[in-house]
Amino acid sequence: MKEIETKLKNLEKILKEMQSILIAFSGGVDSTFLVKVAHDILGKEVLAVTAQSPSYPDSELQEARELAHKIGIEHLIIDSEELDNEDFAKNPPRRCYFCKKELFSKLVSLAGEKEIRWVADATNSDDEDDFRPGREAAKELKIRSPLLEAELDKNDIRRLSKELGLSTWDKPAYACLASRFPYGERITEEKLDKVDKAEAFLKNLGFRQLRLRHHDSLARIEVNKEDIPALLDEKRRKKIIAYLKNLGYRYITLDLQGYRTGSMNETLK
Repeated sequence: MKEIETKLKNLEKILKEMQSILIAFSGGVDSTFLVKVAHDILGKEVLAVTAQSPSYPDSELQEARELAHKIGIEHLIIDSEELDNEDFAKNPPRRCYFCKKELFSKLVSLAGEKEIRWVADATNSDDEDDFRPGREAAKELKIRSPLLEAELDKNDIRRLSKELGLSTWDKPAYACLASRFPYGERITEEKLDKVDKAEAFLKNLGFRQLRLRHHDSLARIEVNKEDIPALLDEKRRKKIIAYLKNLGYRYITLDLQGYRTGSMNETLK
């Protein structure tokens, strides 16, 4: 049996033993795969829950709704209030801890009300290599990570998602909008909306994998290296400058290193 098939069998075994599960569902590659496999194994004993927050674009929320409907799973949307937490809004390096603690606490409470045995997230084995203070909150609240327990990595999940016919198999990696700000810069709903609009504009120009990093009056655009020439096309470049300046950015820059996950964490090394 191939290694990836062994991992999938392990995941199915883990889920079956869990009996009932509430999954933190963002509509991304990992959580969609987990929801699909869990639903196939446990059926109505699975509840997908998505957090609604200024930190996540409405487009992501709508996609989560559509995916849950397509899979046929029960889906709830709850409000996440991390911006009301001063520890989060100040944007320290451990920002994700405060966000996840608030979210997971709500999910644990909800699971208790509905008599669901476990709360789970979609952390995979690759996530262990990055700076993720949110994992600390998960451990404190005894959140399970079935994908990690089955030792599935991102490539495994994309491949298996494709085999299952999930449209998310090649979806670009995504992180909440709060990750676009340098540590120490206060996060506000107005700033999050500004970044959201900027990234939506760039996506509409055809860039799938991108980040708009917010540095006060300076916008730093990250796209895949192979997309840099397209971004610098004169007509497109002028459109980008005009739109971002209209949003309030004074300086519009391109990061020559290209897109990479967690570029704001580079200041911590």
